[in-house]
Amino acid sequence: MHDWVGIGLALLGGAVAEGLLLFFLLPMLQEVGAVRSNYLNQEIPVSAGLSFPLAYMLVGLIFALLNPNPPDNLLLLGLVTISFLGFIDDMLGQRDTLGFKGHFGALFKGRLTTGGLKAIGGGTISLFLAVFIGGGWLNIVINTLIMAFSTNMMNLLDLRPGRAVKGFLIFLVAISVIAWGRIDYFKLAPLLGAVLFYFPTDLKAQAMMGDAGSNVLGLALGFLAATSLSWNARLGCLIFLIAIHIYTEKYSLTTTIENSVVLRSIDQLGRGKNNG
Repeated sequence: MHDWVGIGLALLGGAVAEGLLLFFLLPMLQEVGAVRSNYLNQEIPVSAGLSFPLAYMLVGLIFALLNPNPPDNLLLLGLVTISFLGFIDDMLGQRDTLGFKGHFGALFKGRLTTGGLKAIGGGTISLFLAVFIGGGWLNIVINTLIMAFSTNMMNLLDLRPGRAVKGFLIFLVAISVIAWGRIDYFKLAPLLGAVLFYFPTDLKAQAMMGDAGSNVLGLALGFLAATSLSWNARLGCLIFLIAIHIYTEKYSLTTTIENSVVLRSIDQLGRGKNNG
């Protein structure tokens, strides 16, 4: 565990790094044509979430230079890799095939979609992290599934301005409460700082984090759950994630949110009149 001063500095560092990155990244994405129509048919930069692992890396580098015994970079390796896979899907994505059933159905027919690549790659990254987390084969299987499903869950949420960040923050609080006293907040502080700085940009529909960002948020949550929660809590988490995925294969998550007064209020909180 790290002291709260160190955690605060890491949080602030993540926000500062994110601000610097967005200042250069968003105009670059616009200039090279990395834009996409959002649900309001507005052309805005996509893959802004590339900034999340970069901000995390910058803060980690500074702390590593100041610390003769820097912490391991296992989570950073996973975040960078999963963001890259998300970026591929953002830029080259085939929108004719959707959902786990669609992507794996295409794969069984000998056709690899970008979504299929992301799913296979995400599963491999989750397995890689789970093996290094350790705890025996049963724990490795459970942790792999948690991280893989958590990564995709955030993709499912990233359909309206601010929704994925709100989901990330809500699940982060839930995991923190359940795993009280067992979390190394220092590891997550730079990413949280970056996400909080980026949040208004997403709420105002000035950019989309894309899968390059939502993948990062999902994997980070899954990693936190895998390394902090008890066995029973992780099992409950996995059951919840599987249920969400089964539900979204049949029903629209956006429609479900809009039909619920509470969920709709949370979803619309902070948005302007021009972005839903």
